[in-house]
Amino acid sequence: MGKKILIAEDSSVILNLTKKILEQQQYEIAAAKDGEEVLKKLADEDFDLILMDINIPKLDGMACTKEIRSLADTRKSATPIFAITGNAQNYTEQEFTAAGIDEYLQKPLDFDRLVDLAAKYTA
Repeated sequence: MGKKILIAEDSSVILNLTKKILEQQQYEIAAAKDGEEVLKKLADEDFDLILMDINIPKLDGMACTKEIRSLADTRKSATPIFAITGNAQNYTEQEFTAAGIDEYLQKPLDFDRLVDLAAKYTA
């Protein structure tokens, strides 16, 4: 069975493109349009990686990441999380690290880098 990636993204264009590229790499993809949905999906199933848009509704990506990192289930709380943002300049690397984010990717996405990092973190 393939590795499972949860994509937290409220833009259907970015979501569909990212999903297609990762499915070509044999990943199983689930999607969430907001932070609350991310937490619900994570409660129901395990993922090998989470791609977290920082600017998602209801619970932004930084707050959602902090919630995930505080979960009692250590497998879920340790899930690798990549921040995806068009506003990386609004945050410092230290803020991403403090929130528990493993890597961050600037929009527009460099899909080669995404595929390489996904392979590294889900190996």
